[in-house]
Amino acid sequence: MAKAKGIQVHSFFKLGKAATKKDARNFKFAALLKTLPPAPASWDYDLAHPKFQVPMPMLGNDQFGDCVIAGRGHQTLRFETVEQNTVIGLTANDVLREYWKEEGGKGPAFDKGLVVLDSLNLWRKQGWRAAGRKYNIYAFAQVNQKNHTEVEAAIFLLTGAGAGLSLPKSAQAQITAGQVWDVTSGPDSKPGSWGGHYVFLVGYTAQGPVCVTWGQKQAMTWAFLDKYCDELYGIVDNRDKFLKKSPLDLQLLDSYLHQL
Repeated sequence: MAKAKGIQVHSFFKLGKAATKKDARNFKFAALLKTLPPAPASWDYDLAHPKFQVPMPMLGNDQFGDCVIAGRGHQTLRFETVEQNTVIGLTANDVLREYWKEEGGKGPAFDKGLVVLDSLNLWRKQGWRAAGRKYNIYAFAQVNQKNHTEVEAAIFLLTGAGAGLSLPKSAQAQITAGQVWDVTSGPDSKPGSWGGHYVFLVGYTAQGPVCVTWGQKQAMTWAFLDKYCDELYGIVDNRDKFLKKSPLDLQLLDSYLHQL
């Protein structure tokens, strides 16, 4: 994003993650792993698959608080490079149509954001239409965001992960200045002082995760994730691709889903 003197950040970066919803039934990603395969020291799905040149559109998140579905859109784009070996024609209209649907069909007058857990359940059970087709996920599991090895594994094994952040005002200034999201001090460092936001984690470095949000990649430190992430999910797109030599305990996962 180009820097601009006097930029009106509030009109460019829209938030939209509602308060985190807890559910004791959430499957834990650590329990899903039969073994923890070695992950590389750094990883970025786009850098690992340069032939696709996956775009990073805004997906309406500069105008509306649709970050939960925008994050889903960025992950779906990458899921489908695996499934279809191409970049699907996902549009902002696809994202906004699903956003208004999950908001209750009231449209832009009711732009209040979404509960991540509720939206993930709808993605799994009902799916959504994008680029002319319906897409479902097979399952999702809660990741311990303070266990960085677990976070790296989720990103590396599952083509990224979804993170809910309780952003401080300091993050607003940092992204406007083109800086890494990092922990600061003072009143602007209070969690949630800017608002709730959902992002797609596309990779990580030794410094911390890298997310796709607001039409760009934004790096953050591990300390930032520890302080401001209040929910993180590994999302399983297609069970079948994990059948051979899978690091995931699919029998356990199938049993869990059968009980829901």
